[in-house]
Amino acid sequence: MNCPNDLRYTNSHEWVRQDGDSVLVGITDFAQDALGDLVFVNLPEVGDEVEVGEVFADVESVKAVSDIYSPVTGVVKEINEELIENPEKINVDPYGAWLIRVEKVTETEDCMTPDQYREFLENQE
Repeated sequence: MNCPNDLRYTNSHEWVRQDGDSVLVGITDFAQDALGDLVFVNLPEVGDEVEVGEVFADVESVKAVSDIYSPVTGVVKEINEELIENPEKINVDPYGAWLIRVEKVTETEDCMTPDQYREFLENQE
């Protein structure tokens, strides 16, 4: 599985990338592969608050609907509107197709390093 070294990862398969004074959040290559072809993404509104460990979005594939959990507490600064019309972009490039940008981050989940996440994935199989 592809696990870029500039990201941090959760055990529920979200990724976090620091980007200046905000963070980007998306789902991992493992998650998109397990879900299959994505057909719908339900994202929060700009200005919504997200909280560590709480559901902030869901994605629908041909297999199922899956909740996406926030790895940070903060305020949604931006959503990736491209994904609303083209959710399959997550399947093509899960690390380029971020879901939300969060600012005013006050709490961050204890995320795994890329090496820890790779080891976590090996133990999942």
